[in-house]
Order: sequence, then C-alpha cells, then structure tokens
Amino acid sequence: MKKTNFSLSAIGMAVGLAASGVAVNVSAAEPTLSEADFESAKNTYFQRCAGCHGTLRKGATGKNLEPKNTAKLGQERLEKIITFGTEGGMNNFDDIMSKEDIKRMATYIQMEPPVPPEMSLALMKERWTTFVEPKDYPTKPMHGRNWENFFLVIERDVGKVAVIDGDTKEVVAHIPTGYAVHVLKAAEHHKTLKAKDAGRFWYTQGRDGKLTKIDLWAMPDKMKVAEVQIAYDARDVAVSGDGKYVVGGGYWPPHFVIADAETMEPLKVVSARGVNVDGDYVNESRVAAIYDTPNHPSWLVSMKELGQMWQVDYSDIANLKITKMDTAKFLHDGFFDPTGRYFQIAANASNKMVVVDTDTQKLEALIDTDKLPHPGPGANWIDPKCGPVGGTTHLGVGKVTVWGNDPIGHKDQAWKICYEVETDGAGVFIRTHPKSDYFWADQTKHPEPEVQQSIQVISKETREIVKTIRLTDKKGYAAVHMEFNADGTEVWASVWNRADSLKANGEIIIFDAKTLEEKGRVKGLFGPTGKFNVHNRINHVT
Repeated sequence: MKKTNFSLSAIGMAVGLAASGVAVNVSAAEPTLSEADFESAKNTYFQRCAGCHGTLRKGATGKNLEPKNTAKLGQERLEKIITFGTEGGMNNFDDIMSKEDIKRMATYIQMEPPVPPEMSLALMKERWTTFVEPKDYPTKPMHGRNWENFFLVIERDVGKVAVIDGDTKEVVAHIPTGYAVHVLKAAEHHKTLKAKDAGRFWYTQGRDGKLTKIDLWAMPDKMKVAEVQIAYDARDVAVSGDGKYVVGGGYWPPHFVIADAETMEPLKVVSARGVNVDGDYVNESRVAAIYDTPNHPSWLVSMKELGQMWQVDYSDIANLKITKMDTAKFLHDGFFDPTGRYFQIAANASNKMVVVDTDTQKLEALIDTDKLPHPGPGANWIDPKCGPVGGTTHLGVGKVTVWGNDPIGHKDQAWKICYEVETDGAGVFIRTHPKSDYFWADQTKHPEPEVQQSIQVISKETREIVKTIRLTDKKGYAAVHMEFNADGTEVWASVWNRADSLKANGEIIIFDAKTLEEKGRVKGLFGPTGKFNVHNRINHVT
C-alpha cells in the first residue's frame, strides 16, 4: 500500500495557483495589487466566492465576475455589494471580512482571473495516504455506541468533521478532513446491490479536493483511515451501491475521479469539459451533485455549466458507459423521490427544478420556480391535496415551492407546482421526516441578521408557517441546516459562527420535533454547518 505525507496547505494548494506562475497586473492604467495582496485576495476568493461565481469567474449561481463586467461597477460599488450583500441571494460579508479584505477583493475581481493548473492521475496517487490498512479494520464496533444514530457535522473552516452521538449528545471525535467539507456520503441501502457494512464507512469531499474515508466502528483516534486529493477545488462524493467504488467530483480541474472505496486508490479520471445545451464549448464545466441511483448500478453526475445529467454505469469501469441527458443550466444539488426512480435537482441560475428518470435515462420534466431554487438534500412528504410532493427553498427569494412527484398514483399533480409558501428570507436548506407534521426551512441567505438567524417551521397539513425560531442574536452568526435524528423525534439546527469559525464557539440546538421546543444543545463546535444522520442518509429518509 502506497503511503505519503499529505503536507499541502489547506488553502494555498486548494486553489493550486502557487505553482502556476501567476503574474500580477502592474499596469498603472488598470486595477493593481501587490503580490502579497493578490495572493491574499486569491485565497479569500477561493474560500468565499468561487463556489457561486466559478474559479474563472464566469458565473453560475452567482453573477459573472470577469473584468469586462466588474470594471463597469467600479471599486466603490463593488465594495458596497461585498459589504452589505444583496436580497437576491448574496450574503453580506461585513461580519466575515475586514474593510481591507473587502477593498482587496473589490480590486481583485476587476483583474484577470489566474488559471489554476491541471491534476493528473499520477499526481493524485502521489497524494494518496493510508492511515489504517484495511486488514486492520475492526470486525465490530469498538466503542459500544449506537453508531447508526451518529451525526456527522461539518466544521467548515477548520477542515474537520465532528462525530456526535445522537443518543447521548456527546461529541465523539473531531476528525481532520479536507478544508470546508461540502458533503459526506456513505454506501446506502440499494435495491439491486448490497454494500458490505452499509453506513459504517463515510466519505467526505473537501473544497480543497481532499477525499477522506471515515470508519464509524473504530475508536475516535482511528476513525480517519485514508485520504486522497482528487482536485484543487471540489464539492461532492458518492459511493457505489455495492460499496466497491467511491467517486469525487471536481470543480477544478473539471472532472470526476473513481477510486477504490476500500483502499482509496484513485483509479480513473473522467473529464467534465464539453459542449453545453446551448451548443457552446465549456472549459470550466464543474461537477456539482453526485448520487448513487437506488435502483441501478450507476451514479448520477450533474454537470453544472453543461446543463447535463450524466448517468454513469459503474458495473465495468474499464469500459465506462455514460448516458448524457440534456436538461438545464446551472445544475447544483438535488434529491430522489421516495421511489428512488426520479432525481429532482435545482438548475438554480435557470430558475428551474429538473427531474430525470433513472429508469429511462431521460429528462422527465422541467419545473419553473422563483429565483435560484436550492433544496440542498431536499424534502419529500405527503400533501393532503396533491399527494406525494417535494419542495425547495430559494437562494434569491424568501419562498418554498412545492410540487407533486408521484406520476404513477397522482398523475395530474406530477411535476406541477402544488403550492408556494412565502417565508421571511432566502434560504439554503429544507428538511423533514416521514414521522413529522412539519417541514423546516432556514433563511441563511437573507442579509438582515434577525432573518438570517431564524428558521421557520411550516405545517404539512395547513401549509402555513406555525413558528419562527431565532437561534441566536450574536453578530456574525447564522442559523443553517436542519437534520432529524433516526426516529424523527428531534430536529438539530446549526448556529454557524460565520465570522469566527476557527474558534469552538459554534453550537447545535436540538428541538423536539413535535412540540418545537428546545430540548438541548451541543457546544464546543467549530463553525458547524451541514449535519448527516447515519440512519436517515443511508435509508434515503428525506
């Protein structure tokens, strides 16, 4: 087994620009920065801006930030936008970035964006590290805890994942991972395949491209078993239904990488570059959401800028079969309907929800929504009038949109908007549970603190907001992301310290899912954002 020391800086190598020989513009007629200020702004852009606006700043969820556009706005206007945000979905950054940081960023985005280097399979193998050999994995849980009710919590800016016991509310471990982990996945219960130890092994994908494997049966100091860097900027990960392969998707370079799920050795690289639905060649075609299909030996891989969903058959990776479905730009994140046949994903900058059929491998429907739909991992429930439905929040407006998603039993309502709920602010996540009478929506994208720090609870029966809960009133903090426990009796919501995530002063507030009253807190967390309950995620509980 190959072993190396992973000594990359979480930010500097994450953007991968140090080795690219970037030349800083020194023309007196154009915006300029010193070399040190350019590097500082470049790193801040990667941390805070690239996800929405793109590494090359061509835009997607966020607007195009190439100099031809930013120069028209000018330094003063750009500084105000960065400082105060917009009601169209961009956060305020005055509580995260200093005035000097904001000034540098406003100048930086008026300059030509540097182009990061590529990454080869050979380089990935050099950056593959094993901490625990597979032959040394424990054959049973070593800690005596109910690991199927563990919560894995992203501690964003410190590059860690906290493992929390959902029964005792104790923090079991803080596991070093990639920087700003975006998502975690495990082998799920699959209708046609059976993964060994489903839910035991979890895989995290960091913004710096670092793919980390976690063993929940191990003692805390042995939970991190392997890692490999598959890109300089990345977002999502998925595991094959048989547990043999893990796939990580890159923002830069634009590709996805298939690795051995047991050893984490990278095996195959597939480029995401290509011609989009408009007939234009796209160099920065980023891989956004990746999901294992519950009914087939395949992954769904969303190509953000191409506006295509790729269904990738992993039954023979040496002769990979890929079906490319034209849908809509710019694909971001989504979720399956309860049957596992239909995948519902936001094409957020196109203001649409896209539905693809994994049986026919074709586009099923396009649903027009309001500005920038963003369901996160989504929510399905039963509406008294429309039957089975799915829902999304929006990054650009305070609204939840709900549509029918049962074309077999409720054909007349399928893929049509059932109803909408006006909320106080734009949000990022919506969650529910089959045993709950409510669905929950955050409002993290609203620029006003009192809204940004509140979540709203909506009745499935009456379709009305029944309670608004403000999680905190501390400056620089936001309420974000809800997750139910395994039996659906609790809802966990994050208090995210956006301004000071490097200190352990974030927390999770736990609510009774029926009474909506607070029942506990988990403290001592570093900027907690997304949370993943083991039982719910491997059983497709939305």
